[in-house]
Order: sequence, then structure tokens, then C-alpha cells
Amino acid sequence: MVWSVFTTFSVGLVVFGAFVLALLIQLSFYLGTFSRLAFYKKKEMLPHTPPASIVICARNEDDNLVEFLPRIFEQDYPEFEVVVVNDCSFDNSADILKEFANRHSNLKIVTIKEDDTYSHGKKVALMMGIKGAGNEHMLLTDADCRPNSKDWLRNMMQHFTGETEIVLGYGAYEKQKGFLNKIIRYDTFFIALQFLSFALARKTYMGTGRNLAYKKSLFFKMKGFASHYHIESGDDDLFVNEAANKRNSQVEVSIDSHTISRPKTTFRDWFRQKRRHVTTYKHYNGASKFRLAMLGMSLYLFYGTFVTALILQFAPILVLSLFALRLLIQMLIFNKSMKLLAEKDLLLLSPLIELLLLTVYPFVTFFNMFVRKNKWK
Repeated sequence: MVWSVFTTFSVGLVVFGAFVLALLIQLSFYLGTFSRLAFYKKKEMLPHTPPASIVICARNEDDNLVEFLPRIFEQDYPEFEVVVVNDCSFDNSADILKEFANRHSNLKIVTIKEDDTYSHGKKVALMMGIKGAGNEHMLLTDADCRPNSKDWLRNMMQHFTGETEIVLGYGAYEKQKGFLNKIIRYDTFFIALQFLSFALARKTYMGTGRNLAYKKSLFFKMKGFASHYHIESGDDDLFVNEAANKRNSQVEVSIDSHTISRPKTTFRDWFRQKRRHVTTYKHYNGASKFRLAMLGMSLYLFYGTFVTALILQFAPILVLSLFALRLLIQMLIFNKSMKLLAEKDLLLLSPLIELLLLTVYPFVTFFNMFVRKNKWK
């Protein structure tokens, strides 16, 4: 009996120790890194409007071109061109782009025709668009994205002073009805919280192609996508992971600088999209992989040991108090960050969605290990 009590106590002590360790790691991320975005205040900047090229890749995006391309041309900016890559489209994209070209002299169309002997992914299309861009400063987005304001281009370009070669923006998803929409937007927000916060800490590791700016000279200095051309995804995050350093990256998070995209409307479509997005993680540099692994592993360890400690009834009051402390700090950081990124309606549901995503991510990893899926976008 004594031995049984001693064994239970020993197990409980180990579990509690692991719980505290996970808690400390989590708090180090929230207080040491994520707080940088939560309490970020944009510095006053002198007007800076270098000639710019907006680069968009489109494959069978005729409806989106009709709806969203006018928003691109409405940008309040002194000198810019719009480069649209019509990548093997077999819908009405070509005719629609011709109509836009008749109305906008600053539209440049790059056409890629289908080749029966050679297939390619988005990286080829983007490379063709970048080569066709006539300006050093480029802003990349997708055909299904719309700028949140007429000052989107101005806000992104103003950071290109000094050593800056990369500007990371926020690519949000449209608010729609349904719980899946909230899951998608929370997932997008939390990923942005990570990469924007790390960028503010001079540890830039990724950006999103829905809203990403960099210099054309940087693209060619890095030899484009040569180091990861064989990987289907990564035209945005792998390029930034390779090209960014402690001095050449800035963030722009003002609401006017956001882009808005249409989210997936079924779990299956979003799951497929998620599978594609996470394939690039293993190709990040060692420091990036370590930090992200520590964040993810500590979160699983935190919840796992929390539940185990309660089952063992080991210092339940203390365990619950520490759990509440982490939740309180998380909500504080989320509250300010979500306000900054215009996602405030997700705050109260965020703990629940966090738990749901913790069950989804292992399935994403499992399917990527055993089921192959190729898709342009």
C-alpha cells in the first residue's frame, strides 16, 4: 500500500514537472516573442513610393480576375504596373485580361501555354512574372485576393528603405458564416502571429504569397527557387526562409495593408490545402524548425500533462491555477494581436479551436506521409 502511494506520487511528480516545463516554454513564446506583435506600434515613416510591380499568377481565374483585378488598379500610388501571368488557362482568362489591358496601360500580361511534354507548377509561373516585372520593388499576391484598401501598395512599399529587401504582410481570409470559417481564420491568424512576431524579433522564417513584397534583385541573387524547385510548394515561405536575414526584413500589419481571400467552404478542401501548406516545414533551416518544433511539442505536452495531472489528482488546485495563468496570458496576447489583424471576433472561441486543431494536425502529417497529392495551387 505504501509502495503504491509512493509510486503514484512519483509518477505525479514527474507529470507535474513536465507540465511546468511545458508551461514555461509556452510562456517564453507568448511573453518573449508573440508579445512583439501584440504590442507592436508602427513607427512614423517618411513617404517612400518607389516604382512598383504587382505580380499575380492566375490559372483559370476568370471570375476572380473580373471581381478582384479592379481593386488592384484602384491603388493610390504614383507609379506601378500589374503583371498577370496567365498560366495555361483554358477558361475566359485570356479574353478578360485583354479587356483589362485596353483600359489599363499599366497591365502587363505574361502568357504560358500548355505543353504536352512538360508540366510545371506555380513556381515557374511566378518566375515568369518576376522576370517580366519592370521594377525592382515587387508585391506578390494571388488572383483570388483583394486589397483591403487603396493604400495597400503604399503601405507595403514604404518599408523599402535602407537594407530592407523583404516586407511581410498579412493575408486574411474573408469572414463568412459557419464554424469552419472560424477554424480557417484562427489557423491563419496563429500562423501569422508566429511568423510576424519572429520577424519582429529578427528571426524571419516565412511569409505568405498572398501578401509578400521583395526586391527583384534579391530574387535573382538567391537564384530564384533553384534550391527548392523540386518541391511543389514553397514559392513564398521557402524563399523567405532562405533569403531573410536579421537586417533585410520588415513587417507591415496595418489594416489598410491586409489582403482578403475567399476561404475554403468544405472541410475536405481546407484539409487538402492544409496538407499542401505544411509540406515545406521540413525544408526550413535548422533554427526555424527547432523553434517551431518546440512550440508545437510544448503545446501537446502542456495539454497532455495537464489532463494526466488532474486524473492523478496531483496538486489539482496548483495545476488548475497554472493552466489559468497560461490561458490568461494567451488571451491577453491574442486580444491585442487579433485587434491589430482585425480578427477580434475569434477571441472567445480561440481556446476551443486550438484544441480542435491539435487533433487535426496529426492527421495532416499522417496523410502527407502516406498519400501523395499534387496540385498547382
